[in-house]
Amino acid sequence: MKKSALLPIFLFSSICIAPAFKSSFLEAQEKQFTLEQVMSAPFPSDLAAAPLGGKVAWVLNAKGVRNIWLAEPPGYKGRQLTSYSEDDGMEIGELAWTPDGNSLVFTRGGDLEDFGENPNPRSRAEEPKQGIWIVASDGKPRLLTEGHSATISPRSDRAAFINKRDVWWVKLDGSEKAALLLQTKGRSGSLHWSPDGSKLSFVSSRGDHSFVGIYDTTTKGIRYLDPSVDRDSEPIWSRDGKQVAFIRIPTSREAFAFSPKRSGRPWSIHVADVETGVGREVWRADEGHGSVFRGVVADDQLLWSADNRLVFPWEKDGWTHLYSISPSSQANSAVLLTPGEFEVEHVSLSANGKEVIYSSNQGDLDHRHIWLVLTAGSHVAVDVTRGNGIEWAPVATSDGKAFAFLRSDARRPPRASIVMPGSRDPRDLSPETVPNEFPESSLVEPQQVIFDGADGMKIHGQLFLPNHLENSKRHPAVIFFHGGSRRQMLLGWHYMYYYRNAYAMNQYLANQGYIVLSVNYRSGIGYGMEFREALNYGATGGSEFNDVMGAGLYMRSRPDVDPQRLGLWGGSYGGYLTAMGLARASNLFAAGVDMHGVHDWNIVIRNFVPAYDPGANPNAARLAFESSPLSSMKTWRSPVLLIHGDDDRNVPFSETVHLVEALRNQGVEFEQLIFPDEIHDFLNFSDWVRAYRASADFFDRHLKK
Repeated sequence: MKKSALLPIFLFSSICIAPAFKSSFLEAQEKQFTLEQVMSAPFPSDLAAAPLGGKVAWVLNAKGVRNIWLAEPPGYKGRQLTSYSEDDGMEIGELAWTPDGNSLVFTRGGDLEDFGENPNPRSRAEEPKQGIWIVASDGKPRLLTEGHSATISPRSDRAAFINKRDVWWVKLDGSEKAALLLQTKGRSGSLHWSPDGSKLSFVSSRGDHSFVGIYDTTTKGIRYLDPSVDRDSEPIWSRDGKQVAFIRIPTSREAFAFSPKRSGRPWSIHVADVETGVGREVWRADEGHGSVFRGVVADDQLLWSADNRLVFPWEKDGWTHLYSISPSSQANSAVLLTPGEFEVEHVSLSANGKEVIYSSNQGDLDHRHIWLVLTAGSHVAVDVTRGNGIEWAPVATSDGKAFAFLRSDARRPPRASIVMPGSRDPRDLSPETVPNEFPESSLVEPQQVIFDGADGMKIHGQLFLPNHLENSKRHPAVIFFHGGSRRQMLLGWHYMYYYRNAYAMNQYLANQGYIVLSVNYRSGIGYGMEFREALNYGATGGSEFNDVMGAGLYMRSRPDVDPQRLGLWGGSYGGYLTAMGLARASNLFAAGVDMHGVHDWNIVIRNFVPAYDPGANPNAARLAFESSPLSSMKTWRSPVLLIHGDDDRNVPFSETVHLVEALRNQGVEFEQLIFPDEIHDFLNFSDWVRAYRASADFFDRHLKK
């Protein structure tokens, strides 16, 4: 690319997301607010740029009422496109623009993670249906068919989609009923149309292996590309439609969830000829670091740029970075696009297809900012945003004139924003959606803290101190552990809905007089591969318990914390660590709230690796159990509140059932809040409020007395 072509990019290089705090922040008063108020701001997601016309759309979840919003040039004033009005647990996602940029296809209802049967969190007499809908930018939504994962043909006439395990298609004008397109062995997914709309690529997952296939709509034939015994995935078409690139991960019977994977048989990138199916390896990861595939948050893990480069993520240096190669190169060499000790996360292509726009924590480990870099790697990355905010999910408008993204900071909640040419500041697309009741001026700014785990490892956290803290008094305190464990809490409102809610809860507890520490324990993201793939973590030793103890000892050492009134809380993996802390250190932790936590790894692993058989490897099964809270019940004395939905598809409900039985046998005080038909990431906003209200009440009764 000519150097002059970079000029429009550099217009954004000095953009600063400096917090425009209200003057009242400087004179913040101790003002109490309710849980409902701190959770009242809507949450944006699924930001998508139209292929023509410069429009952008996103989903806004306002207290459980989910709708699609739209903004278009030149004014980019956000407006609500759909008019759903209930907190009904019906998710909206998978936004796909028609090629002309005039309509959106989306999925409403069901389980967008595709766990099978549709959830029914409102316990309705009839199971809610999952549907694929279409809405024009000036019209009303219209149901097309049942299913999910719709991808629209470049010819604009049809959408291919998944229903159950098979591929179907449907006409967008509604003139015909949906029809079965192809039915293969295993489960089909990852649908991508060829540039001319004549063919459809897909992945056929068959248990211990998977194929990339091509369906020809003219001949009705299927061709598998360079089939092998390995796991092929992430197909992406070349710009001329003659080739498909995909990722190949070597098959292994040693798959074991929740255990460190620092190296393995190297993964590779293959390119196959569409007409013949003949493929060749164009790149292979080196042995050691980066040999195990690590993805980014993107529609596709491979990007085929307009200047004929394949862009992909790789952890060669122990950090998740972007690299590019020429698909025709005979050398196994890759150009590093994003050098440094930081992690790339959200990734997309620019409008001209020659740059990658991404979020990362470059130079700022506990925030996220947006950057732009040429796919050829001939220039250093340009910062699109910077400052004390958190920015993610960037997309370029189709005219190449603007960038849209989602952003937040310590006080202001997540919202959709845009940066226009010639402007130095982002502008919110729908600022009016944040209600007046949202207590922005009463929130605290969490502080970065770094403390030692019990074994000396440096651990990052965020400390929430109540406004006007009375240093002469000792306060009750709570330690929070996120889920995942592949997550990272930040110095502000989080970019995922589950952890947005957790951040609100931590703000609420601080507002109620608690000192709160949020812990980024080992096996989480943001601090490099060795931290994420921590030795002996999870089911292979539970080494994160060192961080639970380190956090407890740090809080107990603070002169403003009452060491007798220290609690724990967390959900999912955070529930696991909460239970571990209560089971193994009841002398340190006085009470805890365990939301859908892991209590026996041997049960939970099967949920992610169905072939896992504890009997096949008794030593590993024994270690997995010893790494679980249920192995330490004899020393559990502290009271606990257990919260779980009984349609949880991530952590089986039986985990709480078995823990209750063990607590009863041990004579430990416990309370329970059970949500019939609710899933892991609660679909009903009202259930989040009930769960957090019960948690706050539980802590008040056990830590404030």
